[in-house]
Amino acid sequence: MAKKDIETEENASEKDKETNPKKASKESKPKKSTKKKEAKSSTKSKPKSEESKEVSESSTDNKKEKSPDKFLKEFDWHNYEEGIEKVDEKKLKDFDKLVKENFVETLTNEVVEGTVVHISERDAIIDINAKSEGVISLNEFRYNPNLAVGDKVEVLIDIREDASGQLILSHRKARVIQAWDRVNAAHDTGEVVNGFVKCRTKGGMIVDVFGIEAFLPGSQIDVKPIRDYDQFVNKTMEFKVVKINHEFKNVVVSHKALIEADIELQKKEIIKQLEKGQILEGSVKNITTYGVFMDLGGVDGLIHITDLSWSRINHPNEIVELDQKLKVVILDFDEDKSRIQLGLKQLSKHPWEALGEDLKIGDVVKGKVVVIADYGAFIEIEEGVEGLIHVSEMSWSTHLRSAQDFVNVGDQIEAKILTFDREERKMSLGVKQLTPDPWTDITKKYPVDSKHSGIVRNFTNFGVFVELEEGVDGLIYISDLSWTKKIKHPREFCNANENIEVVVLELDVDNRKLSLGHKQLTENPWDKYEEEFAMNSIHKSSIKEMVPKGAIVKFNDDVTGFVPLRYIIKEDGSKLEVNEEADFKVIEFNKDSKRIVLSHSQTYTKKEEESEKPVKKKKPKAKEKQETKNTLGDANEQLKELKDKMDGK
Repeated sequence: MAKKDIETEENASEKDKETNPKKASKESKPKKSTKKKEAKSSTKSKPKSEESKEVSESSTDNKKEKSPDKFLKEFDWHNYEEGIEKVDEKKLKDFDKLVKENFVETLTNEVVEGTVVHISERDAIIDINAKSEGVISLNEFRYNPNLAVGDKVEVLIDIREDASGQLILSHRKARVIQAWDRVNAAHDTGEVVNGFVKCRTKGGMIVDVFGIEAFLPGSQIDVKPIRDYDQFVNKTMEFKVVKINHEFKNVVVSHKALIEADIELQKKEIIKQLEKGQILEGSVKNITTYGVFMDLGGVDGLIHITDLSWSRINHPNEIVELDQKLKVVILDFDEDKSRIQLGLKQLSKHPWEALGEDLKIGDVVKGKVVVIADYGAFIEIEEGVEGLIHVSEMSWSTHLRSAQDFVNVGDQIEAKILTFDREERKMSLGVKQLTPDPWTDITKKYPVDSKHSGIVRNFTNFGVFVELEEGVDGLIYISDLSWTKKIKHPREFCNANENIEVVVLELDVDNRKLSLGHKQLTENPWDKYEEEFAMNSIHKSSIKEMVPKGAIVKFNDDVTGFVPLRYIIKEDGSKLEVNEEADFKVIEFNKDSKRIVLSHSQTYTKKEEESEKPVKKKKPKAKEKQETKNTLGDANEQLKELKDKMDGK
């Protein structure tokens, strides 16, 4: 029975140790020692008086045992079962409360909640109910510049106790550990989070959200284009997590989404009221090369560059500026009303309708050159009213030239109205009509056989166009360029834009044609050469060059002759060589075609025939004379036949 009591006592003490560790630690061991001492003292050195007391107490106990009802009522059953006396429940609850409030298990890498108890210039002192407070640098609280004493913050126990016994905490590490869970939760639920704008980067901003560096695109800062990103740096703003890339640990946030949510209702109300022809007021949101985007109070619309002004403009910034307030008219929109086409010029009257009624064909107007094309130039005589000057109406000259040769963009010029159509809103103008037509008195200025000086303007295969004055051109045929030179192309004789002397050969006023000549300024040298190079005349010269069918002989700068192959044979049977000098006989002369045909072989065949005499027997003198006559006659006939053969007859 005693052994059993000891075991129950030990079990009760262990159980009490778990519920009340402090009490257990204080009460458990001393009790055993006192019991042993009491046992020893009771056996060894008990005084007789005490023994008598015990005897009296045991006698009283025995008396109590005699009343069982009272004994059972007062018996401590808890002590009997647990081995320890029962503790008041209220005291136990108070003890547990004190433990929870004043005791923290400081395990390394554990995230706990602390209280800011002091803030210095560089650090914040955090109390986590440990043996000592922890110190955290204020750099870890840059996202929260409003940190104050008493604020609850999450910290990570980095080091429980360093070499100096200091508790090392980290707020940044604690935020990182829980950041991704909080970010994912914010993305799933659409929760609005606070973020600290750290710095500017390419295309947007870097924002600190729960300790994670998130990207804020420039287009997601506001519904309006932001031109100065630096104004948001070091500011705390509200954001919405719009995208998470878990693979690359990227987070994208948006401030624009919050604004759009606020104006969505306003946008729907505006869209319901849109109608074609409706006039609205908005502000210039963005300017591009092709048009202007307008903010109509949550709804965007586009004004195309052609709808900004009745006059021509090169860029929309010539008309509008950013953030400028304008009244616009709705021209068109799609079924979803997501694209709205606006107009600005439609708010004013068309300039063609404002033109004076007295404007008519033949009037001279003044305007500015706004556009130049190859075929002509557009002249703005009033804002939004333009007329075309075709290149053919810029000058009386018949040469087709580009409009850039006459005018430049921005020039102020005068022109005459040639055609005028109010309904079609078209107008053609002319500049040359302001000066007299040079062909009106052409017969007086340029009579036949008159000599003039002109400028070579153009070439063709058959001749040269020469400009005598603006609007008066004439043609020199290739055959009228030189008396002596054989010209294959006019470029061989003259160059463009050089002066040339001419004489008027023919004049056609009705068809505006003028025939000119250049060789007619000098006498025809072939009239003189006709006598010098008469038929059968012999001239000494040398072969200049060999050609496939013969050789070319040059007598002077103007006159050359042709020798057929069969006529370049020398007396010894060989052929004449280049630069070899010899006698040549003229066998053909054509003044019209400037052709001279020569022969070398015919210069010595006549001499040979004359030198040849027939050898015969001596006869009587009378008969000899008779035979001689017959022989000479026969020889003359042979020579004549040979000559005719050589001449090609």
